[in-house]
Amino acid sequence: MKYLLASVSAGAIALLAAQGAVAADLPGKFDGVTIDAKLIGGQQYEPLYERIDEWEKLTGAKVNILSKKNHFELDKEIKSDIASGSLNWCVGSNHSSFAPQYPGIYTDLNKLLPAEEIAEFVPNNIKASTLDGKLVMLPRAQFDVSALYYQKSLYEDDANKKAFKEKYGYYLTPPDTWQQVSDQAQFFTKAPDFYGTQFAGKEEAINGRFYEMVIAEGGEYIDAQGKPAFNSEAGVKALDWFVNLYKAKAVPAGTTNYLWDDLGQGFASGSIAINLDWPGWASFFNDPKSSKVAGNVGIKVAPKGSSGKRTGWSGHHGFSVTENCAHKDAAASLVWWLTNEDSQKLEAKNGPLPTRTKVWEWDIEQSKSDPYKSEVLNAFQEEAKSAFPVPPLAEWIEISNAVYPELQAAILGDKTSKEALDTAAQKATDILKDAGKL
Repeated sequence: MKYLLASVSAGAIALLAAQGAVAADLPGKFDGVTIDAKLIGGQQYEPLYERIDEWEKLTGAKVNILSKKNHFELDKEIKSDIASGSLNWCVGSNHSSFAPQYPGIYTDLNKLLPAEEIAEFVPNNIKASTLDGKLVMLPRAQFDVSALYYQKSLYEDDANKKAFKEKYGYYLTPPDTWQQVSDQAQFFTKAPDFYGTQFAGKEEAINGRFYEMVIAEGGEYIDAQGKPAFNSEAGVKALDWFVNLYKAKAVPAGTTNYLWDDLGQGFASGSIAINLDWPGWASFFNDPKSSKVAGNVGIKVAPKGSSGKRTGWSGHHGFSVTENCAHKDAAASLVWWLTNEDSQKLEAKNGPLPTRTKVWEWDIEQSKSDPYKSEVLNAFQEEAKSAFPVPPLAEWIEISNAVYPELQAAILGDKTSKEALDTAAQKATDILKDAGKL
């Protein structure tokens, strides 16, 4: 670093210093500065946001949180800001699935933060956060891939074991295939008080789950030519999985309106047997203050589809700084603070998978004395081997918004799976044609 500084002009050094690129003393001092922020909301994010007060005391700046919404609603708000020309805030929550839609609104964090800090992150997370050469977000401690949570006592009950073997012809153990999930969900259901499983039934949430089920069934969502290909035999099998569980009433009737918080609260309520969910819920599920299933939670790698592939839709959360921000240096400091080593350790204690290499090592070491945490980490480390991102399309969310009502139509019985998928594929094709991709 010293050699680099010696080789550039004093004027260049001053410019870089003003941008924060060579600032070594993070978080810095920004007396009188106010940073407006739009953040993802939800119970699992609040412990991290409590650290903002400390950042304010250290820097002299203030954070004004304009919004706290789930990412689907936040995405709509950001698009509205773009359309109305009111993108005048500084820091926003971001996600690898959403970021490709609007890379132009976010600034390059490579120019605002020291290279040695960026190098502390897992390289693949930084790669996935980089669009057209710009580091558009700094990954937070939330690498997302889902694993299967279940109530252990259900599998330890001798009466359950006997009845299940008699009905299905195989032993009752935590499921390793999606067919077994379907069997067990129907077996465990005692509606309306207890259900075998659940799923998020709208927005990108259901489209993402459908996408990974298509892969697990041996199909493609987008083919090698860039065309929507999910209205295939594999796609019909994937959608039928959701349709059949809903028809069998093995999921709550309101599941087509559920999003992630609904699933987390549902499993924690003790009324769900098996729950495919994200790592951020791991601590919540096993905390007696928040969960009725605390002490009774098992977790394992996500099941396989008929192709032998496991579901593994993945991504990660992050924080971005807008190009319009008047105080990019202060905003970058806040983004760094929310993703630094201490923040990631705080989050990792509650289940989220860290995106900093050293925190991964720390998390593994800490878990050795905690059997549940070890089980969680082992499950998600195994699941990470099957992880795959959404198709790298700026139109992914737009396609999701067009596809999910068709998925719902099939689940609710208004269309056959093939009819729904043919219509959805045509809508997705039209979106890609309008974008000049086909």
